[in-house]
Amino acid sequence: MGQLVPSERDAGAVQTAGHPSIGAEPTPKTVPARTVRLGRQRYPLVLPSFRDPRLHLAAVIISIHILGQTVLGFRVSVVQILVAILTCAVIEVTWTFVSSRSLVWPASAMLTGSGVALIFRVIGTEHGDYWSWHGWYLFAIVAGLSLLTKYVIKYRGSHVFNPSNVGLVVAFVVLGSTRVEPLDFWWAPFGVWMAAAYLIIIVGGVLITRRLHLLEMSAAFWITLAAGIGVVAASGHCMTARWSFAPVCGSRFWWVIVTSPEVLIFLFFMITDPKTVPIGRVARLAFAASVALVSTLLIAPQTTEFSSKVALLAGLVVMCAARYPLERFFPAARSDQSRPGAFLARLTAVDNVTVGTPRRAFTHGAIGGAIVVFLVTGIVAAGTSSRETPQVARASSVPPVTAHVDPSTLPPVTVDADIAELSDLAGSDAQDIGATLAENLETESQALLDADKELLSAVDYGARLSEMQQRFDDAISAGVTDVANYAFDSLHIGSVIRSPGQGGQSLGVEARGTVEDITYDADGNQSARTSAPFSITFVLAMPTGDRWLIAEARPLR
Repeated sequence: MGQLVPSERDAGAVQTAGHPSIGAEPTPKTVPARTVRLGRQRYPLVLPSFRDPRLHLAAVIISIHILGQTVLGFRVSVVQILVAILTCAVIEVTWTFVSSRSLVWPASAMLTGSGVALIFRVIGTEHGDYWSWHGWYLFAIVAGLSLLTKYVIKYRGSHVFNPSNVGLVVAFVVLGSTRVEPLDFWWAPFGVWMAAAYLIIIVGGVLITRRLHLLEMSAAFWITLAAGIGVVAASGHCMTARWSFAPVCGSRFWWVIVTSPEVLIFLFFMITDPKTVPIGRVARLAFAASVALVSTLLIAPQTTEFSSKVALLAGLVVMCAARYPLERFFPAARSDQSRPGAFLARLTAVDNVTVGTPRRAFTHGAIGGAIVVFLVTGIVAAGTSSRETPQVARASSVPPVTAHVDPSTLPPVTVDADIAELSDLAGSDAQDIGATLAENLETESQALLDADKELLSAVDYGARLSEMQQRFDDAISAGVTDVANYAFDSLHIGSVIRSPGQGGQSLGVEARGTVEDITYDADGNQSARTSAPFSITFVLAMPTGDRWLIAEARPLR
């Protein structure tokens, strides 16, 4: 999370706007009123003011943590949260005491720790594991190293990167999606508690950024991101996610990103860190828009929620590194450096000069249009690889499925309550999924009997496809083909995580009934027939977004 501590160059701006200098070190003229005795020595004791925006931000983040632990299903433990916060607090108190011989309340460090704990997840931690120590050391390492970047990576006396942002990006890249993951874009179905979360984030974000004269930065980021992600979505982009059984594509992809509470936290509390944003209103607006554009370009080629979220966070890392060149390109007026809001008049004056003649207006309009075309083309081109996945290419080349099963001929398909809530699977939709499973199984038998190996790709995926292709090869070699005809007594849909992390969720259809195994010789004549009860969980995936495929078959326990 951002420090929300203006740098020395911004301190005057905050004071001018009616705010005290936040996080400044004590000077001879501002001796702390409190001291504390340690041994024979008395040391200055600096505690936060109730007007300190860092306390307000802490209240917002703690409120989200509480909702996440109680009603929103966050997969992070109280122990993991406390470890991250305390690690940063101890480092900050120690560092400040050694350098200034003062005891200073580590408000900024605790924000960094709570920000890391809000976004960072260790795979294997489940909601409800409130006191789990699972992966606690990773929280300590990531939070501690995030904070240390503030002291180690500095330029002109100020840290370059937002501590929690750069630490999280490095952690996700280094540790990978099999060990860790970021907080989901989508938290829960919209209801009272999600409304409360949105209210806390938006009201808190608006009040805090407005006070720091950074609200328009947040708006510039969101508008630019919405436009950029709109281009990505319109180009046919899809993303797999744990909370969605089907790929998140098109308008749904756009809506999930631009309304994500995690994106709102990012734009209100991370990109607006006063110590890592440029000086000057125009530079800040350009900075925010650039973060959105870079994030969009990085998101465009990604196909999983994990990589998309890391790409979003990485956009800020890139632009923090480019902040000083941006400041030189958009120099701030002296009045702007002392009072951020006053730059509006200067910007208006510049605009009036710029559009003073039709020729100049046409020239600048043409340049602006060319830039827009260039950016749109770049975003579409960046996403080309994500739209040309092997699954999509295969989907366009496999034979059509000709088997048809009337859903009404199957037993009623029941659905777990949590699955119905998550994906609106109920009634006819669930019955259609049962029919699709029956059609897929029938098509497998058809592919074996017709010696049509390509047909398997129309109904199978992953481990199931490999298994059925091996059975096909064995039948060709032995000259004997075994096929299975399934008759269902019951069908129930539950959830199955096909792989760890944010790579997408699959449906597990628990099927019971009778299977008839029929053996055919090389001439196509039946040579054997047996019948037996079966209990199998068929794992269904939708890798291409057009049909449920059988990804795996597991014995039902």
